[in-house]
Amino acid sequence: MNPSTSGWIKKFLKDLGSDPHLSQWSLIELYADLRSVGFIYGTSIGTIVSNNSDITYSEEEKTKINLFTALVVTYYETIENANEKDCIDALVEFYGFLDTKKSIFSFSNVLQFNAYEKLEKIIHARIQTNESIFRKNFSHLLTNALLFIDVLAFDYFLIHDSDPFEYAAKLEETLTNTVFLALNSKQEQDDYDKLLVKLFASSVRYTDISTEEEASFDYIELDPYTDEIEKRYIIDLTSLAVWNDKELDEGEQTFMSALGIELELSNELVKESIDLVQKFINDHKDQISFFNYSHPALHFYQQTSRTVSVLVLRNKKRLIKEITESKDLMILLGQSTVRDLSKEEKKQVKQQLLDICKTVPSLAIFILPGGSLLLPLLIKFIPQLLPSAFNENK
Repeated sequence: MNPSTSGWIKKFLKDLGSDPHLSQWSLIELYADLRSVGFIYGTSIGTIVSNNSDITYSEEEKTKINLFTALVVTYYETIENANEKDCIDALVEFYGFLDTKKSIFSFSNVLQFNAYEKLEKIIHARIQTNESIFRKNFSHLLTNALLFIDVLAFDYFLIHDSDPFEYAAKLEETLTNTVFLALNSKQEQDDYDKLLVKLFASSVRYTDISTEEEASFDYIELDPYTDEIEKRYIIDLTSLAVWNDKELDEGEQTFMSALGIELELSNELVKESIDLVQKFINDHKDQISFFNYSHPALHFYQQTSRTVSVLVLRNKKRLIKEITESKDLMILLGQSTVRDLSKEEKKQVKQQLLDICKTVPSLAIFILPGGSLLLPLLIKFIPQLLPSAFNENK
């Protein structure tokens, strides 16, 4: 079975169906297995089912297998008298709800295929590890670490038989805001830490939280998450966010303890989460180039800054044309050089810049999942690109 060829889902389900573990797999066991192979951390170093073929899977293929297995296990765990056809149909319907028609990975372009082929293309679109521009940087890691949202949202869809988009968006918002607070909790921040916090704070899509020191859990709704797996997922991704090659400082430890209290998780579970991240990285550091840096977040900033610089300069003429034709955006960009924009104005700038990026194929990186993290870097290069009339407004 080759996950990169057409028809792989049918072949994979045939092998999976003969595995007695499928009917016995609980969701909590599934989560533990996904974490042990790195799927929860955004980097699959193995699969949660045995590889019976002679093929050595790439990271993308391992991630595909892990995501699809998790979705199938969730279906069979949740639905009585489950069968293969209903499972595939439910997954296609589920992803139809998540397609906002704003992504370059719109699922509407696979309508001519049967359900199995549609699902193969959808899952391929969800996995971004084959994008070389994302390799070895934080955006790639964050994008794939958020894939488990699909599993939780699918479970929500099956239980409530309703549109899961709002649930998925709210969970992503909660995770993103919690990661931001975690990054901001470091006791002593150097210049790069501060840059990263500002970058992250100005990039998240749903946040209303403050970027000042008083920002706290009051700005994040954690109460809706009562399920054990939801809680563990939030604490595990936050543990990943604060990881470095040294011990956590007092501020980070205090934050993690406070997050555990907010989620009603024991100190033992919080410590286990931190230790498991550390162990996973120590055990597989050689396989994950990203973690060969003592400060991965700093590496992200430097790496993506260079990438954005190249993309912007190569698309300079087209980008200037699109921006100057957007009068509202020009006005806001000009005003941003002399005053702080309001939340509504910042949101408008982000949306208009994303719309512009959609018109320039080489800038598709900005509208991939996690791409909004790069928008402040794009804005950083804009003043040097625009005509002198813009700079005179400073």
